[in-house]
Amino acid sequence: MTRVRSASFRQRGLTLIELMVSVTIMLIVLAALIALFLNVNGTQREMVKVNRQIEGGRLSVFVLENEVSHAGFWENYMPQFDDLTVGGVPEKVPTGAAPDPCLPYSAANWTDDYKRSLLDIPVQAYDAVPASCAGLLTNKKANTDVLVVRHAETCLPGTPNCEADIAGKLYFQSSFCGTQKPSDFDLSTAGFTNMTGKDCTTRSPKRKFVSDIYYVRDYAETVGDGIPTLARSRFDLLPTGLAQQPPVPLIEGVEGFRVELGLDTLGKTGAAVNYAAAISWADPANHSTPTNRGDGSPDGNFVHCSTASPCTADQLINVVTVKLYVVARSLETSPGHTDTRTYNLGSATLGPFNDRYKRHAFTTTVRMVNVAGRRETP
Repeated sequence: MTRVRSASFRQRGLTLIELMVSVTIMLIVLAALIALFLNVNGTQREMVKVNRQIEGGRLSVFVLENEVSHAGFWENYMPQFDDLTVGGVPEKVPTGAAPDPCLPYSAANWTDDYKRSLLDIPVQAYDAVPASCAGLLTNKKANTDVLVVRHAETCLPGTPNCEADIAGKLYFQSSFCGTQKPSDFDLSTAGFTNMTGKDCTTRSPKRKFVSDIYYVRDYAETVGDGIPTLARSRFDLLPTGLAQQPPVPLIEGVEGFRVELGLDTLGKTGAAVNYAAAISWADPANHSTPTNRGDGSPDGNFVHCSTASPCTADQLINVVTVKLYVVARSLETSPGHTDTRTYNLGSATLGPFNDRYKRHAFTTTVRMVNVAGRRETP
């Protein structure tokens, strides 16, 4: 009887209280694991948002910086006012209003002086859409700028990774012949027989004319989708002729965009730039330092072109650096986050937005090497 009772005691199961305690402990552990999983998953989602936001900002700065660095590349052509080998007063100096960035190509509208102004003023900036571009650059986001950049294509038509030579498109050709002073150019759709190389015999290569307009619109693909996007309109051949193309979206999440220009208004000796006079040399015997021409460095405060104070041709021909400000915004809201910060964009600020989107500001200063470089002297 003693052995039977002992075996029965050893085989007894859990009591109800023990079962309830075990279940409770398991539920606590499970709840902790679920909370940990949700926390890690939420953190991962936020990291993806932030990484995408920062990547978008960096990419937009890279694209704009690369574009501005090529501004004013016209191979062998040099504006008369920047050519230190030209004697006397330069004859061709753009003055007054800047060229119209959205003027469609035609032989009547694109006069020689207008073409020259496009080359001599490779960068323009606005705080509002120019009147001629109103039907093209639609849905511009408020408090953002418009940037126009012009240059010749850096590759030759038909070479690897470069568009083929297409009839009807606009091409640029410059002269490197020593007898053609000041330097000359051809900007047209056909011909290209007058510009020669250094030997004054071999025909110079022609390059595609590039004119890009960057701005921020308030949608990405569909009007009303609410995704601010950096867009670009490029000058090219349309069924209706040569003109700026409808803008295409480049980078989503770009919400702020501001452009400020650095002007080269003083020479090396501190004298003001003056194109209404012939070059004045600090050392007339050696012609080493011009006193009334720029030295390639920006002088004074950076300038913001606005509707109230638009930049004139007199200013734009002396742009040697461009300061870019970009504010990138996440594409999705972040629960529990409120953006109360302000963002410094040079002489302006954005925010606070007081919403649940995360943002990051980027800035860079780009030297226009094709303009500043030709102004440097020993």
